[in-house]
Amino acid sequence: MEYNVYCDESCHLENDQQKSMVLGAIWCPVSKRLEIAKRIREIKIKHKLTSNFEVKWTKVSPSKLGFYMELLDYFFDDDDLHFRAVVVPDKQLLNHQRFAQSHDDWYYKMFFVMLKVIFEPDSRYFVYIDIKDTLGHEKITKLHDVLCNNAYDYSKKIIRDVKRIHSHEAEQLQLADLLIGALSYLHRGYSSNSAKIALIERIKARSGYRLTQNTLQRENKFNLFIWNSQG
Repeated sequence: MEYNVYCDESCHLENDQQKSMVLGAIWCPVSKRLEIAKRIREIKIKHKLTSNFEVKWTKVSPSKLGFYMELLDYFFDDDDLHFRAVVVPDKQLLNHQRFAQSHDDWYYKMFFVMLKVIFEPDSRYFVYIDIKDTLGHEKITKLHDVLCNNAYDYSKKIIRDVKRIHSHEAEQLQLADLLIGALSYLHRGYSSNSAKIALIERIKARSGYRLTQNTLQRENKFNLFIWNSQG
């Protein structure tokens, strides 16, 4: 089967003064991508938003809480949608020098850590990364190589492509932004936005997880890995 994997991140820069980093991805069968995008646009219109309204965690406010709640419920109700995230709770504990690596090197490793549970050897994957990221063409090519090499996919038969897209081009990428934003908000210890707190509580209730501990590695709906910093 072929899958599209939509990746986003929060606070990945080395010196952005943000405590926690989250890398995450939503994946779905390629054959279902248009159906899913259509359903998300229908939810937008139901809540009196335009179909091209861009879902973003930074936009969450009490006035649109009903919309975001329904969006989260749709994610948990649709068996074709899956999510995986890696949370780095405290970037200040990183010690790249000890492992003779740059922050970029570590970043590539973390991307693989995040994605490796998703990949299955008999399937094909097309990976899309939000273009707002600082990754340029060369880094995307390197990331593709690193992902393939770590998966023994030297001919790129499993991970067929890695490319950048704008978030407004894919509804699934916007949904990933929402889930990643919620995890980032929780792990940075924020609590001032009541709507964001309500969404985090909905994710906890629907996933059955506290969001502060690892899920089982084979959790297929809402998979979470809290990274223990050693370098």
